[in-house]
Amino acid sequence: MSMFSTGILILTSPVNTLPLRIAPVLSSAAQVVERTLYVHLHPGLNLGTANQARPVYIPPVVDLSSLISRLYSNAADICGHLDVRVLLTNVRAQASVPGSGSGGAANPFPSPQALSHSPEVVLTDFPLQDPGQSTLVAQCLQRYAGHCYVCTPGLSSVLLNPQLEEVKSADLEKEGAETISEPMETYSDVVVGGTFDRLHGAHKTLLNVSCLLANKRFLIGVCDQELLKNKVLKELIEPFGERVRRLQEFLNDVKPSLRFEIVPLSDPYGPSVTDPQLQCIVVSEETRKGGEAVNRKRLENGLPELVLYEIQLIKDAHHTDIEEEKISSSSLRSRLLGTLLKPPMPHPGLPAVPYVIGLTGGSGSGKSSIARRLEALGAARIDSDQLGHETYRPGAAAYARVLEEFGQDILNEDKTINRRALGRKVFGNKERLKALTDIVWPEIALLVKERIQQAKEEGKRVCVVDAAVLLEAGWTDMVHEVWVAIIPEEEAVRRIVERDGVSGEDAVRRLKSQWSNERQIEHANVVLCTLWEPEVTQKQVLKAWNLLQKRIEQREKEGSPAS
Repeated sequence: MSMFSTGILILTSPVNTLPLRIAPVLSSAAQVVERTLYVHLHPGLNLGTANQARPVYIPPVVDLSSLISRLYSNAADICGHLDVRVLLTNVRAQASVPGSGSGGAANPFPSPQALSHSPEVVLTDFPLQDPGQSTLVAQCLQRYAGHCYVCTPGLSSVLLNPQLEEVKSADLEKEGAETISEPMETYSDVVVGGTFDRLHGAHKTLLNVSCLLANKRFLIGVCDQELLKNKVLKELIEPFGERVRRLQEFLNDVKPSLRFEIVPLSDPYGPSVTDPQLQCIVVSEETRKGGEAVNRKRLENGLPELVLYEIQLIKDAHHTDIEEEKISSSSLRSRLLGTLLKPPMPHPGLPAVPYVIGLTGGSGSGKSSIARRLEALGAARIDSDQLGHETYRPGAAAYARVLEEFGQDILNEDKTINRRALGRKVFGNKERLKALTDIVWPEIALLVKERIQQAKEEGKRVCVVDAAVLLEAGWTDMVHEVWVAIIPEEEAVRRIVERDGVSGEDAVRRLKSQWSNERQIEHANVVLCTLWEPEVTQKQVLKAWNLLQKRIEQREKEGSPAS
């Protein structure tokens, strides 16, 4: 079967039976669509007649909210690679639809809605009465999708029903039966808040249900600055602008008729405690207390309380021991550790073999322990700090220049350079520090290149250059990839104090003199973190190593020339 980048799934089963069919439907759809799967709900739609199927408004009902949650939960388990989006343009309370006094006959699509990704294929769960009906249903399906959305010319169609797994008849005994679902109360203005880092199923459920509840305006507060400080792996949180862009794209697909306002949150409340127009706040089980705190603040400000609409958290069937049981951004960020965050810059001047990893990180980050783990897996480890010691030895090229620049009083009795005495001369003085690094760093770089050549002669395929100053020194032209080890500052301080016997204040000063985690990550192809138990670090390193081997193999297949 052909694969398509983007598809739209038209679900026609009754709302009360859809929860039983979602898993097999998504499983089948995932065999056809690779990237984005839009879901359009039209319970009871008949695609089996010659009469043209027409889009109409369907009312928001309580069952629809639970169905959306179930759909995103199933999508996370079954087809996590797909960006699933439930579209709600055709879902609206009839009273709010102009000229819809005739029982929902209004057309929500006076012109086809443009989506951020044009569907190349339309799929449906509509059941065929007999195989001979398939051509008619396919044609009707294509026309229906074209009425609703702007699709790629030559739109293909796939009828999923014959491929669906058998669902026990006892479970579907009510299929097709008329059921009365409780109408959902809707509100003119709805608010929600969150980090919204890397939109996942729980975010989408929250946003979709909010769009279902809102008739006029949807206000979204996005955590920024101070509210991000205590987040796990906060350095990997997407930039504020990128998170807003993704939200806008998603929401404009889901329900373009709403007015969306996206604002930064620098405190837990934001406009939710000052906006008199707001009527409802959507919370999860986890954030309900926050919603209650919002209402207390509103009462203090003389504003009416908001209706608290609570949705259930989505369980993460794939979580590990260090991850939360629910689907969360922090779990997704932890899964990025060891993976390729961005492709390496081309270095045509570097020999293809050995493949050189530049490993860096701040004090206490566990960088050197990662380097030793990579060495155990077969990499040649080059310790630039040790090479730095060599540059200070009597007779080395830098030795005389350092004495000339900083004086004879930095010498020990045996004529070796006292690095502590030298350190005191440059500490806190940027000009003097630069004078020292201008002498020493080029010499260390030469020694690194010698060790890389030596590793090549020994037949090593991978070299790891363990270098705290890799980025500051501009040594990225010597490596194929940059790997960065990170650790929260408070943990780094604890480690430095314990390891080096210095005060906490001295440890903080040391960290402040180095590049921040965020700045280093800007240059990183791979990020690792040693915050957890050693076995967790080992799993990260193994993942990074195995993925690296695949990249090297691919590079060799493509015949990347050695210079």
